[in-house]
Amino acid sequence: MYDVLVIGWGKAGKTIALKAAKQHKKVAIIEKDPSMFGGTCINRACLPTKSLEKSAKIVAQAKKMGITVDEDQAFLEAMAKKDAMVHKLNQKSYSLLDVEETADIYIGEAKFLNNQEVWVNGEVLTAKNMIINTGSTPRRIGNYKTSEEILNLTKRPEKLLIVGAGFIGLEFASIFNNFGTAVTVSQIDDQFLPMEDEEDSKRVLEVLQNRGITFKFNQTEINDEGFDEVLVSIGRVPNTKNLGLENTDIVLGERGEIVVDENLHTSVDHIYAVGDVKGGAFFTYISLDDSRIVLPQIMGEKNTRTTAYREGFATATFIDPAYARVGLNEKQAQAKGIHYTKHQVETMAIPKAHVIGEPAGFSKILVDDEGYIIGATLYHQEAHEMINTLAIAIKEGIKFDTIKNFIYTHPTFSESLNDF
Repeated sequence: MYDVLVIGWGKAGKTIALKAAKQHKKVAIIEKDPSMFGGTCINRACLPTKSLEKSAKIVAQAKKMGITVDEDQAFLEAMAKKDAMVHKLNQKSYSLLDVEETADIYIGEAKFLNNQEVWVNGEVLTAKNMIINTGSTPRRIGNYKTSEEILNLTKRPEKLLIVGAGFIGLEFASIFNNFGTAVTVSQIDDQFLPMEDEEDSKRVLEVLQNRGITFKFNQTEINDEGFDEVLVSIGRVPNTKNLGLENTDIVLGERGEIVVDENLHTSVDHIYAVGDVKGGAFFTYISLDDSRIVLPQIMGEKNTRTTAYREGFATATFIDPAYARVGLNEKQAQAKGIHYTKHQVETMAIPKAHVIGEPAGFSKILVDDEGYIIGATLYHQEAHEMINTLAIAIKEGIKFDTIKNFIYTHPTFSESLNDF
């Protein structure tokens, strides 16, 4: 019997497996696809897309400076760079566990036989603690490419249709636009980033349109005529099929996710679910936090961390410029009846923005009547980094005046906090 059995090599699962093995626990980790060592983020999502985002930005900046760029060749070079990075990180993730004496690696498809036993490659495994970390998969429409498959293109499309104006679709729209592709984004209704404040959504849409990205709303059908490639980006679904969960007492939710409590226990006490498979926010850093919740429990240590800790966590979308938010926006604060003061700075007022030639965007901070920050929305080139400072301020109860009057280095985007 193992101390810990992990199904799936994602961020939470591999972190739990590695730390348990380093504390001499007997660990089994099962992964059905060797190309997924390290999980979706490393291999098919966050990191490869950010690699392409960086390369595409370089291409766009070069063109802005009047440098002639072979966009097709640049795209191929960017894909090769991305592939090399993915391979390196994939193998590194495998080797970290492979060298652990108390860790056994199984390459195969896991299936629950009951609440206590898991079948893989003809063997039946048991464990004191089981972790389901099987992730999620993009929703499909027909044979159109998903956000994972678009990463394997061998040729830059001249014209790309993206179905779905959510954040993932917008990231790809921004990336391919910077590579010189003519991008059209199709949305089924007339909503654009409906969870954001209306004025903020309008600003983002305006910037993307000014860059040459076309948006078509109220599109109930996919019209792919004239496009080289079509990307469908309409969300993700938890990977709970073919796990044999019907042989257990594990309960699934309406969207096929595994139902868990605030300690990430499933309805079977010794089985946990972590990462995307449990639904909720599909972010790698949330999966990492899942490991912080589960690990003390399986190690027999006192656990004070639950999912409640991360209420109002920060998010970042790597469009160009980046869009990031933490805590409440205006519509959420108003819905809660919270009185607040809005402080806003335009990006064009930040010296560093002119240094790098990127003056688009804004920064907005909401402060309650006691002087505490309750939310922030940033839209500029360093929003994805700077949002973390404000997230810490909210979480740790650091007052707005402290952040506003702090001494920041110059020239940076962070020093714009002095201007609020």
